[in-house]
Amino acid sequence: MKPIHRLALATPVLAGLAAPAGAASIDMTVTIPQLKVAEYHRPYVAIWLEQPGQVAVRNLALWYDGDNREDKGTKWLHDLRTWWRKSGRTLNLPIDGISGATRAPGPQAISFPAAKLAGLKPGQYELVVEAAREVGGRDLVRLPVTLGGRSPQTVKASGTGELGLVTATIRP
Repeated sequence: MKPIHRLALATPVLAGLAAPAGAASIDMTVTIPQLKVAEYHRPYVAIWLEQPGQVAVRNLALWYDGDNREDKGTKWLHDLRTWWRKSGRTLNLPIDGISGATRAPGPQAISFPAAKLAGLKPGQYELVVEAAREVGGRDLVRLPVTLGGRSPQTVKASGTGELGLVTATIRP
């Protein structure tokens, strides 16, 4: 199996080519709740796509504290347990175009254009969002999506603590 970080960077080389049948764009809103706790740290968040059977095929976003002096923030990435086991431990960080800073509480909009999804075959996938917070909990949300469909689809799910409502709209 090829490491996910190599697949995540694949994009079309020539501009102006028609997108493959499976190409789509994804617009998401990930809500990070404001928790009333004594010691609050912004959560680390990983977003990726899986094929049926929970095989990770594409990293889409990784929000962590890359400016942290302790191992450049990578020290706590293993707390994103599912993502870490599926692909995180094999990556060289930061990942160009994938890694970013942690986000403040509230709704956070993020978009993945067709170029970021290039090379994926049409079909059923799960869009997975995992959050973990230092001195806090961990949360995982799975959204079933279809790439290569003929009409837009919107899916929603809510976390149980570290994630609020997660909404994704997939456009053909």
